[in-house]
Amino acid sequence: MTEVFTKVKENFLEALLYEETIRKNLGYLANNGALIVDTTPYTGRSPKDKFIVLDENTEDIIWWGEVNRPFDPEKFKTLKEELLEYLSTKEIYSQDLFAGNHPNYRIGIKLYTESPWHALFARNMFLRPTKEDLVNFSPTLTIYHAPFFKADPSKHGTRSEVFIILNLTYKEIIIGGTSYAGEIKKSVFTYLNYHYPLKGVLSMHCGANVGRKGDVALFFGLSGTGKTSLSTDPERPLIGDDEHGWADDGVFNFEGGCYAKVIRIDPEKEAGIYKASTRFGTILENVVFDPQTREVNFDSPEKTENTRSSYPIRFLDNIVPEGKAGHPKNIFFLALDAYGVLPPIAKLEEEQIRTYFLAGYTSKIAGTERGITEPQPTFSACFGAPFLPLNPKKYADMLIEKVKKHNVSVWLVNTGWIEGPYGEGHRIDIRYTRRLISAALNGEIQELFKDEIFGFLIPKKIEGIPDKVLIPWESWKDKKAYKENALKIKNLIEENSKRYS
Repeated sequence: MTEVFTKVKENFLEALLYEETIRKNLGYLANNGALIVDTTPYTGRSPKDKFIVLDENTEDIIWWGEVNRPFDPEKFKTLKEELLEYLSTKEIYSQDLFAGNHPNYRIGIKLYTESPWHALFARNMFLRPTKEDLVNFSPTLTIYHAPFFKADPSKHGTRSEVFIILNLTYKEIIIGGTSYAGEIKKSVFTYLNYHYPLKGVLSMHCGANVGRKGDVALFFGLSGTGKTSLSTDPERPLIGDDEHGWADDGVFNFEGGCYAKVIRIDPEKEAGIYKASTRFGTILENVVFDPQTREVNFDSPEKTENTRSSYPIRFLDNIVPEGKAGHPKNIFFLALDAYGVLPPIAKLEEEQIRTYFLAGYTSKIAGTERGITEPQPTFSACFGAPFLPLNPKKYADMLIEKVKKHNVSVWLVNTGWIEGPYGEGHRIDIRYTRRLISAALNGEIQELFKDEIFGFLIPKKIEGIPDKVLIPWESWKDKKAYKENALKIKNLIEENSKRYS
């Protein structure tokens, strides 16, 4: 039905998409060259408005439930037809792109959107084809995107005006009612989490980089745990910061860009991300700026704590241009532990790897979401439950198999609180965390001991790290309180992991 689009602007480049965005009053030019856009009232994903069409092909394979809500095929057809009719009256911006930086697993993506800056977002986030690629471009996945079209729940069967619906059988995604660009990125990731495991490739919500000796490291973690900051290491070229596949010949990036959180970004500690976020071609989402000078205030959470920067990965100085490398030597599970009970780094054994991967533990802290005034433990299977169409056990089984086959060391890293819980202790300095990860990567961690509560293998000493930082209970004034909190978190992690056993 794409023939209904008569006003299509195909594969516009950055400058034209900037001009179109400003012409339509959808964005502003910052004094640093970036494009500033506003997605309010939706400044984050709408997970309860995401659905998968339930049909004979998906009925028995999808992990149905709170994450993957079923949608009626006929209602999908009706909503899609109305959406296409709406888009047929608009100027449409189309982009032909790829996902999967591997010659054997690359797929084509066709995006149709009424918003020029969302077309730029897709250009930033996915892989750009060459002129030769475009001659015979044939998409596997098609996305129809209409942020200003609102659904009618009583008529269309949606939960609200917002909808993100995947039809896996027809390889189509329809998105409407929200301008938050992350819905495009993560709906494609959801599709890839369905597509790749069925081909024997483990899809992963993680960052990845590689050392000078070719040693690959993966960084799993939920939002706010430091996944992007820690994988973007000046000493180790970046493969990608968020989405990867693990095939028989190694790891490859799904994307061609980064979507980094920039609230209170530190120009010194996160120099690479800051530099990439302050130049032409970058999109700054929901940041506060001075309307006269167009100077950006990265410290202001006035609109949201979830301010974002979208830029091509080539904006970073230290990357792997091919977007792929060999098998990992080290894997890091990142957890922002607001209770201050997890060690800053610990080595995991096989069953612990499964437990902590399936639990996907971190903490929500005051200020990250409305209504949260005290730390709350939160769990997301495989560090990416909202994007998993298949049962988490499938991804965990594949991970364990590959870890054993390639003799990978797996580490748990606490990027949260040390020397006490939230309100008493303090968040660990990212420079300490970088040093701990460096010690693991360089093979400096040799002498380990097993702690009594979690059963972790904890380093006895690491040069440059105070002993009281390495061993959490040593720095707590109230040892009984430490034990109570540690047992609480341990039990919660194990309970959440067992849900998928």
